Amino acid sequence: MKPNPEQYTATARTAVADPVLQKALAGLQDRFGRGTALAYQQLPEGPDLRHVAHDIRMDAIQHLDSLLDELAGNFRKNGGQVYFAQDAKDAVAYCLKVAQENNVKRVVKGKSMVTEEIRLNDALDDAGIEALETDLGEYIIQLANEGPSHLIAPAVHKSKEDVGRLFTEKLGIDYTDDPPSLTRVARKALREKFLAADMGLSGCNLACAETGHITTVSNEGNIRMASTLPRIHMVFMGMERIAARLQDLDILLRLLCRGAAAQKLGTYVSHISGPASPDNLDGPEQLHLVILDNGRSKMLADPDFREMLCCIRCAACLNVCPVYGKIGGHSYGFAYSGPVGAVVTPLLIGINRAADLCQGETLCGACQNACPVNIDIPRMLLLLRAKLADGDEKWQVSRRSSLEKAAYQFWARIMQNRRTYDLAVDAAQLLQRFLPTNRGMLRFLPPPFNGWTKSRDMQPLAAETFAQWWKANQKGDAHGKR
Repeated sequence: MKPNPEQYTATARTAVADPVLQKALAGLQDRFGRGTALAYQQLPEGPDLRHVAHDIRMDAIQHLDSLLDELAGNFRKNGGQVYFAQDAKDAVAYCLKVAQENNVKRVVKGKSMVTEEIRLNDALDDAGIEALETDLGEYIIQLANEGPSHLIAPAVHKSKEDVGRLFTEKLGIDYTDDPPSLTRVARKALREKFLAADMGLSGCNLACAETGHITTVSNEGNIRMASTLPRIHMVFMGMERIAARLQDLDILLRLLCRGAAAQKLGTYVSHISGPASPDNLDGPEQLHLVILDNGRSKMLADPDFREMLCCIRCAACLNVCPVYGKIGGHSYGFAYSGPVGAVVTPLLIGINRAADLCQGETLCGACQNACPVNIDIPRMLLLLRAKLADGDEKWQVSRRSSLEKAAYQFWARIMQNRRTYDLAVDAAQLLQRFLPTNRGMLRFLPPPFNGWTKSRDMQPLAAETFAQWWKANQKGDAHGKR
């Protein structure tokens, strides 16, 4: 999916008007959002383990250089090959190089948001290599030629009727909207591809520097097949997805499963450390680990945004976000959606380009409360807004609206003088009398304030301010009575 965060407002407006999507999002948030909160409460260590996990992640980020060296060294000792990719183009080029050297014609993919980020499928297709998604949700949206709308439920926007029609069109089956029947059809089609594939691709949920292995989590088992049946397995990993020690990885893994799907543990958890060998016949002939930067070093270098690298992409924030729950994932126009996308996407592809994402969130704090590693996303959303308001040379941000900035500066001056403020309130109370109303509510505000009343009525200013009421009703001594 080509990035298009510039279409955020238009796509969101369409999503809000889609009753099928609204029902699907409400069901997902009701099931996973509530379940995750309960799952944290049931942790043996209690929900405060989230704060421990935050410290673990921050410590790993602070020592990322040495941990990545340790991971690469141990991974190579285990027989694997490691490649550090500077950007998306570099990562794609390495994948294509390995594929061409090994005469790869067919690729099966486990779920990987990093490969969505670098648009690997498009590059493989352009090179004449068949790349097939094997996660059921990803398979569905690949057939529909769409991008994922959720980090762990990529086809949440599709109804069973949509999938039935899609399978009839693309796979030539008789129409059915029975989920078990549709799943059997997909399983049969995918099994044939698994057996014929030359290369398997996957993401990496977490990696352990101490042991030199990577861990994947799924509930379908497809990643395990993609990583063992083909003769080559290539893992794509964002460079921040690392734990220093095995005991740290254990804590993060337990929280990841709870945050993602309110589970104590994912159905299929795989620890992969090397290719097949004379002592261990299981696994591929070659195992490659691609560690991707693609803008993460810049985040690491900025103390204000370094915390975002703690994210383990569980989607817990999506499952409680009131904005995501109405507009869905496609509105964000990139691989990452919801609150995590509202921070990560601007930092990766440009703050001005993705300006609407950070400004579209409510700052309610639900995302931080749901996050398994307690990331303060609202703080970073505010920082992004501040950069858009004032500009920032380091991040190449230009001020989004000089008029808006001047308006707020003007308002700040009014607020600093009591007499001026009172005159402004009096003027507003007078002017609102000429605006159309509906049952005592203002139906329309003049530009540039009319955005507030496009989809809602607005409470008018009271005839008497609180300060006026207090002065008129204050009794007793100079301090007043309570």
